[in-house]
Amino acid sequence: MSLILNDLKYNDSHEWVRVDADGQVTVGITDHAQQALGDVVFVELPAVGTELSTGASAGVVESVKAASDIYSPLDGVVTQINESLSLNPELVNSDTYGEGWMFRLQLSNPAQLDSMLDAAGYTQAIGG
Repeated sequence: MSLILNDLKYNDSHEWVRVDADGQVTVGITDHAQQALGDVVFVELPAVGTELSTGASAGVVESVKAASDIYSPLDGVVTQINESLSLNPELVNSDTYGEGWMFRLQLSNPAQLDSMLDAAGYTQAIGG
């Protein structure tokens, strides 16, 4: 059973978004996604300053089983990446909603948040 937090937004490509106090968002992959991948061994993240659009590839997560793209859930500019993941990619497995976050975005269009799934919607999307 996947852990799905009620205070996050989700998309059907298995990224989560947390709206931060400064108006930016933090992005990571869901518990469901990390379980499907297995042990994460490498994470490639976008460069700070990269302009991303919804659905665009923003990086790659590699595990012992497979490699999977990380998609930008929203339009925005990357303001920070989780540098800890270069040395400790396993944080994606051990703390996917905490220390395993991927990058932060300054949103171009905050209204896009309204089109993302809530916890119940994501649970339904993954067949829960």
